[in-house]
Amino acid sequence: MNILSQLIVGFIAVLHIYIMWLEMFAWTTRAKKVFKTIPEEQFEKTKIMAANQGLYNGFLAAGLIWSLMITDATWNQNIAIFFLACVLAAGIYGAMTASKRIFYIQAVPAILGLLSFMLKLN
Repeated sequence: MNILSQLIVGFIAVLHIYIMWLEMFAWTTRAKKVFKTIPEEQFEKTKIMAANQGLYNGFLAAGLIWSLMITDATWNQNIAIFFLACVLAAGIYGAMTASKRIFYIQAVPAILGLLSFMLKLN
């Protein structure tokens, strides 16, 4: 995996750890400042649902981190591409169903990561 790909994959992993933290542990506190389109009275009501979403974001982060730890060049790239494709799918679905902003936060970085592999940038 080239350096640019590693940086992008690492950035996306950190982003998803942050999203996981917001949704699992800070939903009724800090998340209110991040998810401004959600009415304040909905945060307590949706706490369990948000924690479940956060868990999935944690799985995405774990997969991306795993890809960075694999020493075999073919496998680290394959695993990274798989998890970037998962992030891209989640970003597109989220943009279509929840907020168009999700496309820019999740899908665009995943697209950049996938492009870094396709273009073989160093």
